[in-house]
Amino acid sequence: MPVALNPLDATSLLTAFGTAGIFLVLFAETGLLIGFFLPGDSLLFTAGLLCTTGTDGLHLSLPRVLVAAAAGALLGAQAGYLIGRRAGRTLLGRARNRHLIDGTARAEDLLARYGHGKAIVLARFIPVVRTVLNPLAGIVRVPANTFALWQVTGGLVWTVALVLGGYALGASIPHVDRYLLPLVGVIVALSLLPLALELLRSRRRGDRTGTETSREPTA
Repeated sequence: MPVALNPLDATSLLTAFGTAGIFLVLFAETGLLIGFFLPGDSLLFTAGLLCTTGTDGLHLSLPRVLVAAAAGALLGAQAGYLIGRRAGRTLLGRARNRHLIDGTARAEDLLARYGHGKAIVLARFIPVVRTVLNPLAGIVRVPANTFALWQVTGGLVWTVALVLGGYALGASIPHVDRYLLPLVGVIVALSLLPLALELLRSRRRGDRTGTETSREPTA
């Protein structure tokens, strides 16, 4: 009896779609707002791991995984940017999902704080933010050449680092596939760490602002 597909589970996606699934998931996560919930980080790491170990008869080719990952991430980001230039403000304005709303606020903060290049690269490593920053860059009219340069840089670093990280671990530890679920959990936790740190910094800034305001003398 076939196992039902779980779109939140990297192994389930890879078992169902193989290398093509990597392209489709990364394109949707980085280019389409509806893909914000997809497991990009854990998918890349798991795919790299399965290039050395394989599980349940599934064994992936490292060159094909790298090509599919890079193509999905780069083409997805470019599609998101073009959507943002044409209809992004309307789409984000209609968003009712709390994760998308929060992600948009964080993406705007990244652009304001770090500038175009650094923000576009950093966003690749923050779930949800990497989904909304691309259309947001189109909305605020980041120059097309600037966006293309930095999204390609960030996309390649993100995809190659995670895939090769999984591959290196699988090649160095025998039978590491037995610990696949805990490893994926660690990757998910690490992928959420930048978001947690950013929320903590924002809370501290808010607390300082509130304290300074309360100390201001009243007329």
